Amino acid sequence: MAARSRSAPPVCEHFGPKRLRQRLGALDFSEKAANRQPGAAKGAGIPGSRGPYETDRFHPYDVASASLWGACDSDFADREGPMRTLLLPFSARFIAYTAVMVITAALLVELYFSPSPMVAVPLVLFFALAVIGTVDLIQTRHAVLRNYPLTAHIRFILEEIRPEIRQYFLESEKDGTPFSRDKRAIVYQRAKQALDKRPFGTQDDVYAAGFEWLHHSMAPRPVAKENAHIVIGGPDCAKPYAASIFNISAMSFGALSPNAIRALNTGAKKGNFAHDTGEGGYSAYHRENGGDIIWEIGSGYFSCRNEDGSFCAEKFEAGARSDQVKMVELKLSQGAKPGHGGVLPGAKVTAEIAAARGVPIGVDCVSPSRHSVFATPIELMQFIATMRRLSGGKPAGFKLCIGHPWEFLAVCKAMVETGIYPDFIVVDGKEGGTGAAPLEFTDHLGMPLREGLNFVHNALIGINARDRIKIGASGKIVSAFDIARAMALGADWCNSARGFMFALGCIQSQSCHTDRCPTGVSTQDRVRQRALVVPDKSERVYNFHRATVEALAELVAAAGLDHPTELTPAHFSRRVSAHEVKSFAELYPQLKPGELLAGTRDLRFASAWDMASANEFRVLPMAA
Repeated sequence: MAARSRSAPPVCEHFGPKRLRQRLGALDFSEKAANRQPGAAKGAGIPGSRGPYETDRFHPYDVASASLWGACDSDFADREGPMRTLLLPFSARFIAYTAVMVITAALLVELYFSPSPMVAVPLVLFFALAVIGTVDLIQTRHAVLRNYPLTAHIRFILEEIRPEIRQYFLESEKDGTPFSRDKRAIVYQRAKQALDKRPFGTQDDVYAAGFEWLHHSMAPRPVAKENAHIVIGGPDCAKPYAASIFNISAMSFGALSPNAIRALNTGAKKGNFAHDTGEGGYSAYHRENGGDIIWEIGSGYFSCRNEDGSFCAEKFEAGARSDQVKMVELKLSQGAKPGHGGVLPGAKVTAEIAAARGVPIGVDCVSPSRHSVFATPIELMQFIATMRRLSGGKPAGFKLCIGHPWEFLAVCKAMVETGIYPDFIVVDGKEGGTGAAPLEFTDHLGMPLREGLNFVHNALIGINARDRIKIGASGKIVSAFDIARAMALGADWCNSARGFMFALGCIQSQSCHTDRCPTGVSTQDRVRQRALVVPDKSERVYNFHRATVEALAELVAAAGLDHPTELTPAHFSRRVSAHEVKSFAELYPQLKPGELLAGTRDLRFASAWDMASANEFRVLPMAA
């Protein structure tokens, strides 16, 4: 700060050093003391302090002096308040508001003396701006608007369009979350039957940690022409289902629009693959076009519940015995928000949603965080058997995201103890999608797909049940490589939700929770829904599935294999550092058949197996 003239008494002398010291009680006085001369007055070396070492400038090493001078300026502002207030409208942060007010006043005068539409139109505009600016000044919710009336709205506008600016202008082919631009593009291209090839080589850094690849063969096999299927159904299943290795993952009516459900199911029927209903119920829109259905029920038991929200066996049996329903699935948890229930506000419970879910119109629709039909692993297995019986012997299983390892191993012990085995288990990775979830759940709860999938695969091997239980995998799967990698880690088939949403036209605007989806995929707004034309989008769903399965067949053939089920961890490698590569077989070692029953020493399973009980989920970790 520039030196002050000795002829102009410092403002601080009007208040005295005592008052200033009181105002600056939080200063570092030890540092100030280090800059004083012995025997100096407390105010020495500080402008205007009247001490014996008074100077015209700040002491170059006296931090306290700088703070004190700031306090003098503050006192000056208090003393000179009227002048400051008069100048405030002309400061940079208020000048736009001031200009608008002046122009509005000038236009009012002009209109008074010379009435004309040429004056009235801009007057309306500037009067509206003046009202907005005045509201900005007096409102109490946004501090930035009070300090920057009118101009602060630019911030809110930029914040609103920030995702679009980033997506369309800034991100590269490999950027973008949850799905990168090239992943979205491959779905769009295959769905539209456009050219899906890439020129000039990979854009991936193949020497970066985390890069993964599939080993090819020097003797490739012929590419399979037929759509690969897998038979699901164990010894206790009377009606096994031959499922495609790539199916539509769980997405509920209510989360998706009626037209989206129609298009997905129509595409599934044409392509001979399955459509999972999600926990929102087996709706009329799922039934319209006759595509194969996997009926998922959650803790709300929608479409099969009593008035009190409990499970209704009669309603379940009536729906599950439909020829369209091929498998029945119990949802235990969802990767994007495991252990979290939900509430659909009564205002959103329309007549259609109420009919599909079996709930009253206009009443809050609650999905509890836990099931009421079972409380122990044994009871869970007994309920799976009940679902299979009520469905007429169709494949029955459950979906979950792995949490506590000992809880899944407790279910495995219940299988062994009761002799009741599910026909399938779907492992949902924590990277899976959702319409809405708390940030902490989405980012930090649940096991990622690869680790969860391999854990379930090994656990079933360890209890000699892998050959009778099929495993599905879901969680950010959109490409043939994604499917191949999951199958190498233990999956028999894969499901995709957001991949098929992209095929419907989703542009990853991430507005699913607002009911303002720009493409009509995830909204109940009738006007927005009409953007999704069912005949066109159902064809794209079919095209995406067909092209992805064909790409998988080419990958499998290039690896020297005949069927995707032949893929093993040994066929994949991952770079773990710039100078080290490991096979998936090293990263994901496999248990021996029956190893858990015989007593394993594998550190991934040993302690969790000891803690697991078929009679209880809540088993606390024990000391080593």
